[in-house]
Amino acid sequence: MSIASAVVLYAVLWFLVFLTALPFRIQTQGDLGNVVEGTSAGAPEHHHLKRKVVISTLVAAALWAMLAAVILSDAITVRDIDMFGRMGPESPLVE
Repeated sequence: MSIASAVVLYAVLWFLVFLTALPFRIQTQGDLGNVVEGTSAGAPEHHHLKRKVVISTLVAAALWAMLAAVILSDAITVRDIDMFGRMGPESPLVE
């Protein structure tokens, strides 16, 4: 795996985890009974964004480490997930 692939994998994982964590523990204006005129009752009052960024970073780092280990160890290759046999026979290694 190249450096660019590692960075892209981490970025995709980070955004996936972050966007998954966003709706958790949100306190809306309607929940707190403090609805500002002209806004929706579902507008967030306390979103805990800093905590979610830190948690997303740590979880994404752990997931990245596991995926990078699997990719670098060749435990699972592209040929393992070729369900329709479109890649053809494996060519011998040239050394």
